Amino acid sequence: MTARFDIGKIDDVIHGRLRLGVMAYLANAEVADFNELKGVLEVTQGNLSVQLRKLEEAGYVTIEKSFLGRKPRTQVRISAAGRAAFAAYLEALGRVIGQSPAA
Repeated sequence: MTARFDIGKIDDVIHGRLRLGVMAYLANAEVADFNELKGVLEVTQGNLSVQLRKLEEAGYVTIEKSFLGRKPRTQVRISAAGRAAFAAYLEALGRVIGQSPAA
């Protein structure tokens, strides 16, 4: 085993399937409405809310609540810290995958 094979560098906050989906989507879209994320990721409102809260607590996303007319609107944005963490996550994952015997 080499020093490059270090699964400890994989960010557990991002590594969850749904949180990874949110981060990957926002890395390209920059901002998304809550309902847009819910539809794209095919998850329940409750599950998405919990996972977004974890990303927000880590400082990876910001959540802005407002109204569009009389309708509530929730927008999620990737933060600068989130973008950096996602890039580091992808780099760490790439190192692990690059060291796997199947590669």
